[in-house]
Formats: sequence, structure tokens, C-alpha cells
Amino acid sequence: MRHHELAFTGPATFFKAPYRSLAEDWRAEVGFLGIPYDFAVGYRPGARFAPGALREASGRFAPGAEGYFDFETETYCLQGVHLVDAGDVDPAQLEYQESFRRITQAALELRGRVGLPVFVGGDHSVTYPLLRAYADLDEFYVVQLDAHLDFSEARNGTRFANSSPFRRAVEELPGLKSVFVVGLRGLRTNPEAYRAARARGHRLISARKVRESLSEVLEQLPRGQKVYLSFDADVLDPSVLPGTSSPEVEGLTYAEALAVARETVRGNTLVGFDLVELAPNLDPSGRSSLVGARLLAEVLCSRYRDLPT
Repeated sequence: MRHHELAFTGPATFFKAPYRSLAEDWRAEVGFLGIPYDFAVGYRPGARFAPGALREASGRFAPGAEGYFDFETETYCLQGVHLVDAGDVDPAQLEYQESFRRITQAALELRGRVGLPVFVGGDHSVTYPLLRAYADLDEFYVVQLDAHLDFSEARNGTRFANSSPFRRAVEELPGLKSVFVVGLRGLRTNPEAYRAARARGHRLISARKVRESLSEVLEQLPRGQKVYLSFDADVLDPSVLPGTSSPEVEGLTYAEALAVARETVRGNTLVGFDLVELAPNLDPSGRSSLVGARLLAEVLCSRYRDLPT
């Protein structure tokens, strides 16, 4: 049986789920879409390899039909939830406009087939074309776990780099009401981007604030809204996840980041979820990919059965 296979046997799909092309007609609770695009990074590339690496690592956490057993409550999560791997978007390399068009189109097709689309990047620039697939929503919010603001007007004359996805998104999408950024830190904050985000009413929460009062931070998250969750791997401290393009010291612990993600999912209607900026080539131990795969699984558990804090 599929769920009895060893982690390293069988086709490498997300959590050993069946692969179904977006060209086919199918439905599922959860669909995974890989986006192997990292042509917009300003430092170290490698996020293009994340979908493949996370497929391999997620075999370790394949839930099977029975889901995951939580020994603290003696209950299951993800029990009977139908997962599908919808494959990858094929990027057009240096033609970013065509790549973004393909990403948006694939995201729209996935939204039409599943209850929860899960997007695996890729650098953070891909969140902009992903959010364009939600242009039909009259009102929604973004919770962004990230060391960096990603709200620059431009960088080196480039307006569509991984430092600008949310700036482009709010310019184009009137339904995107606000962005809650959790985990900010570092010495390279763009003052113009910071002031622009504040002026628009975005909630900007530092990693220091999370460490000082996690409960207070959780209270500031949106409630009762449609929310898109964007998780940048560099929000985690490099001691937890070193495989990322632009690591920043003094990051969140895994428990802190997961608490923010769980509270976001529990208190809102999750309309989409992306994991970006994981660069497996920068962590030869493979630990970063295992951490990323577990994070994907635990967010799904929060969506399909609340886990205890």
C-alpha cells in the first residue's frame, strides 16, 4: 500500500500523494503546486530546487489514509483528507512576465479544483502572480512570516524582484486590504518601503516582539477573514533552517513561527498557502527540506483538525 512505502521509495510526490495534471479533470481537498522559479533573487539562488527537494523530504511525513495521530489528544488530523500533487509550473526562465502569467493561470486552475491550494516556491517574487489568482475576492488579507518586508518600490531598477511582491500586489488588487508581517529583523530595512507599508496600514511585527510577547502578537492577527498565508523560510533562525538565500540571525524558533501560522489558520478562512525561499542546495545536510516538509504538514493539520498549542 502507498502509505506503507519507505520514505525513499516510489515516485517522489508531495506526501506521496497521487500526481494529477492540471490538464485533467479532478477534485481534492488539498492540491500542491510546485513553482521552481528563483530568477528574481538578489543574493544566493537555489529556491528553484525546493519543490523537488520538498517532495523527497515529505515522503518522511506521508500521512496515509489514517492521517497523523496526536498522542496528546489521542485523535487524528488529516484523516481521510484527499491530497493531490498537481506538478510544477514550467517557468520561462528570464521572461518574467510569461513566467508570472503561467503561475497565475496554474494557480487559478488549482483553485478551481481544491479546497486549499498549497504553493511551493521558488523565491518570494512568485507570491505576486499567485495573489493575482485571487483578484476575484472582494476582501482578503495576507499574513506574511518573513525576516524582510518585501515591499520595495524597486531594487537595482527592478520592480518585480523578490523584494517587491507585496508592493506589486497591493497596487493591483483592491481586495487585498492589509498585510500582517511577522518576524521582521536585520540591518537592511528599506526606509521608503517601511514608511509606505506603514502608511497603507500594514501591521509590521518584529522578531524581537515575538520573542518578548508571543501571546500579544497572536492577538494582533486578523480574525474571521479570508486569509492567504505566505511563509518565507528566512523567518526562521538559520540555526533551525540554514538553507535559504538571505538568512538573518535572531530569527523565530520553529515553535514561534508555527504558533503564528496555526493561529492564523484557526482564526480565519485559509484561501491559500505558500512556502518560499527555501534553497536546499545551501544545506547539504537536508535538514532545511525536512523542516519545510514538516511545516507544510503541520499547517495542513491546523486547517483540517486543530492541534493543541
